[in-house]
Amino acid sequence: MDIMLFAIFFVACAAAGATGAAFPPGEWYKTLDKPSWTPPDWAFPVAWSSIYLLISFAGARVAVLDGSGYALAFWAMQAAFSTLWTPVFFGLRRMKGALLVMVPLWLSVACATVANFQLDLWAGLAFAPYLIWVTAAAALNFTVWRMNKDVPPLDLSKI
Repeated sequence: MDIMLFAIFFVACAAAGATGAAFPPGEWYKTLDKPSWTPPDWAFPVAWSSIYLLISFAGARVAVLDGSGYALAFWAMQAAFSTLWTPVFFGLRRMKGALLVMVPLWLSVACATVANFQLDLWAGLAFAPYLIWVTAAAALNFTVWRMNKDVPPLDLSKI
């Protein structure tokens, strides 16, 4: 594995993850009704740090392989939608809108996982936890939205 490629993929992950710092959950999220199976707050940075390391590893492994175009395209697509989800959910407080972002995010992660498995077993295995996490995140997003339909989104006219 090329360490420079790994670093490039990891920097891309860090940039996507920066939206978490720019749009933290805050008090608004704490006041929402959440299902009993919501992960504890500490689990989110642990999970995302692990996922970012794993998918950077996967990207670096497949980037040098012939036929990696789709795997890399889906890698980029998941990064874009992952970056978008946080400001929609936490920044704009649009839980239903975040679900609309979650659909292509989940699809891009699923397709990236399959494409990586087709090219390299280790790259596919590295993407598998992300697919599990984004599946749980989609279920959580849907459930939180359903439990809090009366909570208004951020009023942009007051900013």
